[in-house]
Amino acid sequence: MTSRECAKLAVAGLKDKKANDIRVIDISEVSVMADYFIIASGTNRNQVQAMADNVEEKLHESGIKPRQIEGYQSANWILMDFQDVIVHIFNEEDRLFYNLEKIWLDGKMIDVSDL
Repeated sequence: MTSRECAKLAVAGLKDKKANDIRVIDISEVSVMADYFIIASGTNRNQVQAMADNVEEKLHESGIKPRQIEGYQSANWILMDFQDVIVHIFNEEDRLFYNLEKIWLDGKMIDVSDL
């Protein structure tokens, strides 16, 4: 499975749980860390955790397991590392504070519908 297909599955998992403001950033030309960052937010702890659970389930069904998941218990910022795709799920307040979209301006914003 390509990293783009993996990103598409992750976005579908987020959409299923009504994620807010899903952003996909192609960082393949500016970082060796991954090909895509996916950023989304939820309105409360339960939604943020449900989004993470659903992303993990969707990718697991395709044989993709996370290398690491951080922040699940607090659910302020859950980071899911799927090697070439890194999913960031925030509560709304922390998303504004960390503002990853601004930090990764050198990456290319991908329209979610183009995946």
